[in-house]
Parts: sequence; C-alpha cells; structure tokens
Amino acid sequence: MLILLPPSETKTPRTRGKSLDLAKLSFPELSTTRDTVLDALIEVSGHADALDRLGVSAGIADEVERNRTLRTAPAQVVGDLYTGVLYDALDLPSLEPAALRRARRWIVVQSALFGALRLGDKVPAYRLSMGTNLAGVGPLAAAWRRVLDGPMTTAAGSGVVVDCRSSTYAAAWSPAGATAKRWVRISVPGATHMAKHTRGLVARHLAQAGEQPRTPAALRDVLATDFKAELRQPGRTGTPWDLAVTAR
Repeated sequence: MLILLPPSETKTPRTRGKSLDLAKLSFPELSTTRDTVLDALIEVSGHADALDRLGVSAGIADEVERNRTLRTAPAQVVGDLYTGVLYDALDLPSLEPAALRRARRWIVVQSALFGALRLGDKVPAYRLSMGTNLAGVGPLAAAWRRVLDGPMTTAAGSGVVVDCRSSTYAAAWSPAGATAKRWVRISVPGATHMAKHTRGLVARHLAQAGEQPRTPAALRDVLATDFKAELRQPGRTGTPWDLAVTAR
C-alpha cells in the first residue's frame, strides 16, 4: 500500500545537527533531479526579487532567506518536519510502535524540493511549492512527472494507492496502467476546511489497522469502521476511484 500525503507549508526546523545528505534519502533514482532543483532554489532565493519569483508574501521572507543555506542547514526527520492540520491529525508521536513502523513504510510525502520522501528521511526546512515555475527548472510538477513514475509504481506494489494529496501536488505523479486501477483519491464532501484534518485521520487509521487492502472496495471496508465511506468508480480509464469519507 502507498499512502500519498502533501507536505505542509509550516515546518519545524532543527537548530543543530548534520546537514542534508542526498545519498541517504529514499528513492535514490531522484537524486539528479533533487540536486538540480536544490541548486536552482538556492540561486533564486538569493535574488532581490526572490519573493516574487517564488510566489510568496513578504511575511515569510525569513523562510526564503533560509533557503540559501539548504546545503548546510541541519536536517530534520520528515516525520517531525511537517506540521499543521493534516500532520496534527496523523499525530505520529502517539502511534504505537507497530503502527509507526507501518506509517514509515507506507506513507510517502510528495515534496516540491525532493520529489518524494518517507517519514524517516532527513531534510532541512525549506520554502517551495509544487506550483512554482522555478528558474532553471521550469514548472516543478512537470519536472517531477518525468522521474517519479518508476519509484512511485514500485512503492505502490500490488496494493492500493491512497491519494490524500492536494491537486497541486497530485499534478506531479498520476498512477498508470495496472496501478491506476487501484488508485483511490480521498475526498471530504461538504467540508473543505476539514479536508486536511480528515485525510490525516485516514492515514492514521490505516497505519493503526495494519491491513493491506489490494482493491478500492477493500480500502473502503477498512475505513468504514471509523468513517462514513462512499466509493465511486472512475469516470474514465486512468483516473482515480473517489472515496468520499466523513469521520463518524
């Protein structure tokens, strides 16, 4: 099973520790693209108009400035790096050891800077959105689409792909072929402000349940114990099933 999560804009950086080592990250096939995007972000972040180039407000100028030290800044464990509504609901520190091991094995965070990360990877805090057209790289979603299919398909294996990403990050990779038949997008009807929270609860529930559904219907049944879950077939070939979930 592969559970896809978006990153969060809010991050908790470390103040001490070893710096980024690209060779130690999961999905080594992505190293070349990671290196290219990293260099481009460091370069852009040093320009006087960096905020405009990255499409961010003046209120987070310090985070853009921090991008300039990404090669030397202390690296943080991904499971501790991302904060916010979804990750608060996932609440990794409170998971029992077996559930935490499953979360580390099944969850992949789609990252604009690193492409894909597992919870045990270590990276520095950064400011970059997948919707950015990055000088020297181009639109980031397109850049990652060129290299993500192989490693993500392998990570999914024969299980379902549980897609909890926002549309911006979903643009970086879409399952294809046989994997697409097991691709399930998690939607939250009628409560957009609760969508992130509910998706965090879904990821947590799956880690705790410990089951590995191999079909969209089996995924629905696993979630149905804690959620109202309604499964809809894809509108056309190559698009995801839709699983509308509401916490009970």
